Amino acid sequence: MTRTGLTDSHCHLDHFSDGELPEILARTQQAGVDGMVTIGTRLSRAQQQKKLATLDQPDLRVWCTIGTHPDHVTEEDLPDAATIAAMADDPCVVGIGESGLDYFHGQADVRPLQHESFRVHIDAARRTGLPLVIHTREADEDTLAILRDETTRNGAFPFLIHCFSSGPELARGALALGGYISFSGIATFSRAQSVRDVAKDVPADRLLVETDSPYLAPVPRRGKRNEPGYVAYTARVLAELRGMEDAAFAEMTTANFSRLFTQAV
Repeated sequence: MTRTGLTDSHCHLDHFSDGELPEILARTQQAGVDGMVTIGTRLSRAQQQKKLATLDQPDLRVWCTIGTHPDHVTEEDLPDAATIAAMADDPCVVGIGESGLDYFHGQADVRPLQHESFRVHIDAARRTGLPLVIHTREADEDTLAILRDETTRNGAFPFLIHCFSSGPELARGALALGGYISFSGIATFSRAQSVRDVAKDVPADRLLVETDSPYLAPVPRRGKRNEPGYVAYTARVLAELRGMEDAAFAEMTTANFSRLFTQAV
């Protein structure tokens, strides 16, 4: 299948009921989306993510990632990188994560465990060649420091800063290391001009778009439960910001997605 529509590079289908999913996926197709990735937040639920990937259809592709979100690092044991890599050895798994640092929710005593988990997930991404989906919130400095340290000591690895809401220094640093940046509905919020400023300057070959559904619904759906089809609203704002037609923006971001998520075939 040659995909020409939008790709929601980050959603959480496990937050929707089995009964809801058929209608949600139908609306997603109607919105011009033909691919999505449902993101893992607990390694203990990797099988659930893989099951969701069986929703894959010829004209609406569904893939998954596996990993443990930094908010959940105290809730389950952290496997070693080799074990995570073995868990990811499945055609439906196209990435590792989401992992990273969250200092908004995470108290200071949890941060060392978040750092350890982040580095183990980086190791798994390096072992598998799958991109690491990175969550970072109020932790720009430490996130960039770990990315630089890991790259210097052990070599480059593919990664994506998802739901970008950080400052320009993190964006520049991540891009310099070969990373990609994805924007969510936050980019449509009236008070998010700083995010739009970053989005305007991201190189054309490094930009992706997402929903992070069911969270962060874009304008004009803000305040509602988000779903994958709403990525079209965010894409329209970013396309206009960058002086592009909607179709050209969809083609560009989906090509970027395919270049990064090489297993998403």
